[in-house]
Formats: sequence, C-alpha cells, structure tokens
Amino acid sequence: MLALGIVLSIVGLGFFCRLLFTLAIYALPTFAGPTAGLAAFHSGAGVTGAITVGLLVGSATLAFGQFAFAGTRTPLIRAIFGVLYGVPAAIAGYQVSFALADIGMVGSVWQTAFAAVGAVVSGCTAFSRLALLAPSPDARGAGSASSPADGRLHDQGR
Repeated sequence: MLALGIVLSIVGLGFFCRLLFTLAIYALPTFAGPTAGLAAFHSGAGVTGAITVGLLVGSATLAFGQFAFAGTRTPLIRAIFGVLYGVPAAIAGYQVSFALADIGMVGSVWQTAFAAVGAVVSGCTAFSRLALLAPSPDARGAGSASSPADGRLHDQGR
C-alpha cells in the first residue's frame, strides 16, 4: 500500500506540473478576465454582467495577444508581448512550485530555490508557447524549403 501511495504521489505531481506548463500561456487572460469581471460587478453590472464582462475580457486578452505577437515582425515588440504573457505565468509558476515544494521539503531555502526554478521554467514555457504562433522570420511560413516541382531542397544540387 505504501508503494502504491508513492507511485500515485509521483503521478499526481507529474500531472500538476504538466497542467501548469500546458496552461502557462493562459495566466494573463485568467488574471485579466476576473479582474475586469470584479470591476464590473463593483460598478453595478450584477452577477450576469460581471461574468459576461470577465469572459469577454479574458478571451479578448488571449486573442489580441496571440494576434499581435503573430502579426508583428519586430523582435522588440515580440519580446514585450512575450514578457507580458511570461511574467504572470512566472508568478503563477512560483506560487504553485512553492506550494508543491512545501509538501515534500522541510527547509525554506530549498523551497524558495525550487519555486524560483519553477517560476523561470513556467515563464519560459509561456513565452515559447506564444512564440509558436509567430510566422517564420523569412515570411514564407513554417513549411519545408522544398521545390514544388521536383521535391528537392532549394540549396541541393542535382
């Protein structure tokens, strides 16, 4: 029974880490949506209006960020959008990693170190997932560099 508990604990921690890295790109829209919903609720919109505003703002934040990142060619602007999406993911990654480290580690120094690594990895994951949407720098798309006539690569000789 003890071995089953250890195996299930490892599988559970692995599942939560996978979930954290998969959902890292959604940290900013998840923050923006409820914030706008609460602001609408406190301004008198009611529960239905607050939920509607929160869903619309969260969806618009995600769609605008992905569209703007994929549509711009300037590396500086892409870096700014990447940081805008990466910082909330890093904060969420820090909090989750710190909580998971609290389960299995005794020393607070090691918990903080583990949480810092989780924050960096989570922020980089959000940035890289956002970067997957961007077209290639040569503006030809992500397809292969083969000639449609004979299937050879462009720089291969006959």
